[in-house]
Amino acid sequence: MQLFYNSDISENTDSFFFDKEESKHIIKVLRKKDGDLLYVTNGKGCLFTTQIILASDAKCTVEIIKTEQNELPKYQLHLAVAPTKMNDRYEWFLEKATEIGVSEITPIICEHSERKIVKTDRYDKIILSALKQSNQLFLPKLNEPIAFSEFIKKEFNGQKFIAHCEETDKKSLKDLLLPAQNILVLIGPEGDFSTKEIMEAIQLNFIPVALGNTRLRTETAAIVACHSVAFINE
Repeated sequence: MQLFYNSDISENTDSFFFDKEESKHIIKVLRKKDGDLLYVTNGKGCLFTTQIILASDAKCTVEIIKTEQNELPKYQLHLAVAPTKMNDRYEWFLEKATEIGVSEITPIICEHSERKIVKTDRYDKIILSALKQSNQLFLPKLNEPIAFSEFIKKEFNGQKFIAHCEETDKKSLKDLLLPAQNILVLIGPEGDFSTKEIMEAIQLNFIPVALGNTRLRTETAAIVACHSVAFINE
């Protein structure tokens, strides 16, 4: 199934048209024609089966012939991940986390962060592309960057973890995860969280965890955490 996206449609929508760029892709590249079926999501759990009624490469118009509303996943995963020095590595993380299954992502600016300024415009496009490629129906929420100390004070109802590399008493994340839960995992920058940040998080009931026996890059650690949560919920 090839999936398309339109955030504006709902169960009450009868027909709609794609923008010029998407229309050109559908008609010129995919060579779709009148009567062909297209599958579309609004990123809110709906899968729409649509049929082309005007095969225009400037304004491809479809009518909705079937609507399926899917339930939310049994778990909600929020990954708060420090931006990497090389932006392409963070973009890779966004793509893969979306494919595996993540609900919410927040870039956190830490004491050891080498990149303090983050522009999220391109991030949105990467997440959307990964959503369509992996046939996901719920678009992950991407938050604006926020300082670590401010973020950890936000209210969160669920399991809270901080993954760090310091040689302290930690348990394996996979041994602590519970299925069908709201889960928040903090992943630090290349230089790891500072000792002060780790202590601040622990004081706010974040549980310190390890993600394995090797030292992982920021983006790799985030994917390991993401997969661990998805695996425990299979």
